[in-house]
Amino acid sequence: MFDEGGYVAGNPLKVHYFKSSLFSHQTLSSQMLTLFKLTCLPKKTNSFCSSSCNTRKSGYFDQFLPLFDKKTDSLSYLNSNERRRVIVGLSRIIKQGQGCILKGFAKNFCPYILVKIMKSFEYRETAFGFFKFAFQDDSDEIVKSSCVAAHVLAAQNLKLLAQDVVYWVIRRVGVDRRREVVEFMWKRHAEFESDFSVLDTLMRGFLKMEMSCEALEIVGRMREVGLRPSSSAITILFKLLLRVGDHGSVWKLLRGMIHQGPRPCNHNFNAVILGFCRLGHVKVGESLLYVMQKFKCQPDVYAYNILINAYCTRGQTVDALGWMHFMINNGCAPSLVTFGTVINAFCNQGNMIEARKLFDGMKEAGHFPNVISYNTLMNGYVKARDIGQANMLYEEMKNKAIAPDCTTFNILVAGHYRYGREEDTDRLLRDLSQPGSLPVTSLYNICVSGLCWAGWLDEAMKFLEDMLEKGITPTVVAFNSIIAAYSKAGLEEKAYEAYIMMVKFGLFPSSLTCSSLIMGLSKLWKLQEARDLLYEMIEKGLPINKAAFTQLLDGYFRMGNVAGAYSLWNEMKGRGIHPDAVAFSAFINGLSIVGLLEEAYDVFLQMSEKGFVPNNFVYNSLIRGFCNSGRLQEALMLEREMARKGLLPDIFTTNIIINGLCKEGKMRSASDLFRNMHHTGLIPDIITYNTLIDGYCKAFDTVGTDEVVNKMHATGWDPDITTYNIRLHGLCTGRKMSRAVMMLEELISAGVVPDTVTYNTVMNGVCTDILERAMIVTAKLLKMAFVPNVVTANLLLSHFCKQGMPEKTIMWGQKLNEISFGFDEISIKLMDRAYRNIQHNFDVPKPPPEKSLFLDFLMYITYDYLSRNSPQKNANQGSLKRMEIGCGGS
Repeated sequence: MFDEGGYVAGNPLKVHYFKSSLFSHQTLSSQMLTLFKLTCLPKKTNSFCSSSCNTRKSGYFDQFLPLFDKKTDSLSYLNSNERRRVIVGLSRIIKQGQGCILKGFAKNFCPYILVKIMKSFEYRETAFGFFKFAFQDDSDEIVKSSCVAAHVLAAQNLKLLAQDVVYWVIRRVGVDRRREVVEFMWKRHAEFESDFSVLDTLMRGFLKMEMSCEALEIVGRMREVGLRPSSSAITILFKLLLRVGDHGSVWKLLRGMIHQGPRPCNHNFNAVILGFCRLGHVKVGESLLYVMQKFKCQPDVYAYNILINAYCTRGQTVDALGWMHFMINNGCAPSLVTFGTVINAFCNQGNMIEARKLFDGMKEAGHFPNVISYNTLMNGYVKARDIGQANMLYEEMKNKAIAPDCTTFNILVAGHYRYGREEDTDRLLRDLSQPGSLPVTSLYNICVSGLCWAGWLDEAMKFLEDMLEKGITPTVVAFNSIIAAYSKAGLEEKAYEAYIMMVKFGLFPSSLTCSSLIMGLSKLWKLQEARDLLYEMIEKGLPINKAAFTQLLDGYFRMGNVAGAYSLWNEMKGRGIHPDAVAFSAFINGLSIVGLLEEAYDVFLQMSEKGFVPNNFVYNSLIRGFCNSGRLQEALMLEREMARKGLLPDIFTTNIIINGLCKEGKMRSASDLFRNMHHTGLIPDIITYNTLIDGYCKAFDTVGTDEVVNKMHATGWDPDITTYNIRLHGLCTGRKMSRAVMMLEELISAGVVPDTVTYNTVMNGVCTDILERAMIVTAKLLKMAFVPNVVTANLLLSHFCKQGMPEKTIMWGQKLNEISFGFDEISIKLMDRAYRNIQHNFDVPKPPPEKSLFLDFLMYITYDYLSRNSPQKNANQGSLKRMEIGCGGS
């Protein structure tokens, strides 16, 4: 009677193909968006919008309820989807001529009439929604009547609805009165149902409330009266106990089953194995699999899949493959899920050769790949940036008449968006426009997803709201698309609003929902909030998306919080969340950047031991770390190791090593490596040339610099702003201001737009140049719309100190402080230095008055610009406090 189901719109869904790509910012017009809504959404029916006025709905409901002196607003306990369902259900009851039972209930809260009304609803969810609203207060009379209603429902074989009623009563009365509910249910139960039935209902009610101690008490009461709890309820109890970490009660409950019944079955063992594996205790899971056979429970494919998935999650894909062979040898045939789990693990490791072998081997085992299998392999190819293979798989699916789903579409669109071509996206839309190509719900999801890919996030949200208004039940997929898009765009607040709307509508968030929110919080540097959400996911038993874990880990490194990164890494492993290849890569890269090379190399070895194949990114991270630390020989050894393992050093590797050689002043070796690049099939890029130019400039080798610049022009590379900044810095540092001025003019004539680095580099040279030329260069800078920043202010404050004017450093520092200028650590050190110079009367020759006046002029135009473009008052208060202490001492 109460089957799962939802509202189905009557209008057929059509998707029109547009010649221009839906996902192009330039081609998606408002007219297309309007047409999209008209063709993809049915016309408005007599349904109720989720944002309708609560007062109006409450008034509609009140006419069917016996109590008007309500202590609480029970309407608030219903989400918008439940409200709509109940209103439609009540209307249907009235149309069917059963309004008399509604009138009867309005006169008195009678449990028998309440049951009749609940049975009149088409769906169990609707009946339960009406009961939630009808339960107006928690007085003894209402609680007793509700318990009687639960008895009557159970007696009429509506046990699931009876459990819903008991669960809601327990939830509303609270923990303190739970014993009252038990006694109410037990007192008159014999008139309606058996001892077992009522105790089973109570136990399941407590389980639904996740009250494990109370559920165990009911199990104890069942034992006392000689009853055996149902095996299915015990399975749920096992899951709950494992999730809250009550391992002692798990073993006690299992012993009770062995000695007092019911005898443990496969479902019980599988639940316990799964719980321990999720906690990271895979060896315990293995032991239980062997123990099963002592109780005449032969491990089934589900038990093996749990262990195989646990090893894949830990990155031990070779061990998972071993268990797969073991199950076959024991006469248990692997399922599609088995193959999909191991294939996905190989894809996550980037080992697409083994993944494809296993995919092709499915046929030999008697399985034919389905859409999920194709999606898994396709996603692996996209992550490996092999969009060609992903396209071939898609064509293979079509040739075998395997209908793609929404996931297929999202994988391919993501791949083409990043690595493919716009015409491939057009082809996908053509396929989608074919009648019957996808279920209606999938097409709604694709409409929302498509708008998100196009960057029309607000339009996607409006589209979703229109779905709700028109009575269409959305899915988690549609909400996930919007939440992920807002998070990636840095609009975390809007992502959270979409999340709240999803929860209010009664949809349970998935792993992807929480992962998208975590990534959004990490990008906004709200790492503690992101970490709390991650733990909440784990506690609720949601599978963790490794991308969220990696994003959070990377966030700690970007903030320089190495301790936080280490803490997260170790805690995740302690909670049974084991890193994949991407997480290992991020951890190694982060450790290398902060100079913890021994630790990074240890993690690198752990990664290899677990069967992950380090790629060029991992090697490049380590090589860069060794080069930056001056350990060039170790970097070169790693480069040779790459070649031995079949990884060809790429342009990034070569650029890193050239940079390392230049830092050590080994310009001849750097030039030799540069010349040998063509022999290894590598073509120098702009970074290669800029690295060499920087090396020669720092070595004050003008001839070498000019030679590289000439080669650069000869190979078709034009100097960019970085090239000019490097050369300007070399000339200014070498006090060759005449050539620097010529270089500045060359930059402008070449049409290259100067940046703040250009301004600051030339400004630094101006401060030490002869006054006449300095004034000319300053005029040029002003004409180029000079834009100062904190570096500009720091270098001028520094020149005041260097040229014997520390009091000017203090004075201008105070003025900048007054406009809430965002000082950095260098600013503070300069102010401290100036203060010490004044205190100790350091005798530094002062410049002539005209030079002092010129420096004041430079500082004034900097101050004037910063004052007129003053940022919001968000400067570091601690820094300003230290600044004020220093200034006050002067």
